Amino acid sequence: MGILSTLYGAGLRCNKLLSTKFRKPGTLPVRTVCIGNITTGGTGKTPAVIALAEEAKKRGLHPCILTRGYKGTEKSVCFVTKGGLPMLDPAQSGDEPYLMASLLRDVPIVMGRSRYEAGLFAMQSLDPKPDIFILDDGFQHWALKRDIDIVLIDSTNPFGNGRLLPEGILREPLTSLKRASFIILSKADMAKDESLKKLKETVSSINSDAVIYTASHAPYSLTDPQGRNMDIHSIKGQKVFAFAAIANPAYFHATIRSSGADIIGSENFRDHYTYRQQDIDEIQKSAAGTDILTTEKDMVKLSGLRLPDSIHALRVRFEIEEEYYDTLFRRIE
Repeated sequence: MGILSTLYGAGLRCNKLLSTKFRKPGTLPVRTVCIGNITTGGTGKTPAVIALAEEAKKRGLHPCILTRGYKGTEKSVCFVTKGGLPMLDPAQSGDEPYLMASLLRDVPIVMGRSRYEAGLFAMQSLDPKPDIFILDDGFQHWALKRDIDIVLIDSTNPFGNGRLLPEGILREPLTSLKRASFIILSKADMAKDESLKKLKETVSSINSDAVIYTASHAPYSLTDPQGRNMDIHSIKGQKVFAFAAIANPAYFHATIRSSGADIIGSENFRDHYTYRQQDIDEIQKSAAGTDILTTEKDMVKLSGLRLPDSIHALRVRFEIEEEYYDTLFRRIE
């Protein structure tokens, strides 16, 4: 391990020590489930959070999502939504919280650096009060106790070169998987059988108690900038241009191809990139009249820009065995 990753690891240990030994983690009065990962982005946490919130609603619960609001300009504890329309714009909340607020209905989302304070704020402000909190991207948030930790691992690129940041993509050493209650191997539909088998063996050797599931992100519709849906089959056999600012654009491209479209060109930006009008104009020029596809997360960041009618977002659905939800909700009853 290089010097930079060694220093990062030392800082990580100090942060964890300060947050757990010298300050007692906060405990919220209702069940708390965390969805996170041990790598930087690209595992599909946002669709997994949305799917869990929707499943909780189906089971008669009142879920509330707690999020940090990564890259958002709003720093106070506040609602992204109370369960209706978003109350912040994408710049204030960050792209992922805004996307969740746009897609979920009747599910409040509270943003705050301290998820414990955010949870208390939700309990004081909401009626009916939440009876389950879903902690978005909180596996490394030591300041809040949770009942269940769910860790997503990208099956197509599980751990990069195996090094910690900044020399690799690991937020924590692989031994941190011992804290997980559930481990989900996401994007399993794009992984080779042998690679998936070896990944399961590796994960099991680290944490034999965790329940392991596989999941995929299946395309199911297209949406335009006004939020109107189109049949996913409308791009079958069509030539498209793809652009995205996400951690794993290769999976996005593979998902487009699985829908039957032919990608004739693409443009990749860094994760969480803020688009300018110049970017869209250049993308439109490169597309040369063909349909343009991007992700749902990217589409929310295009608000306020002048967009061609040919731009659509590819909507995906988190798909996992039903047994996962049954097992999860049995554990937190």
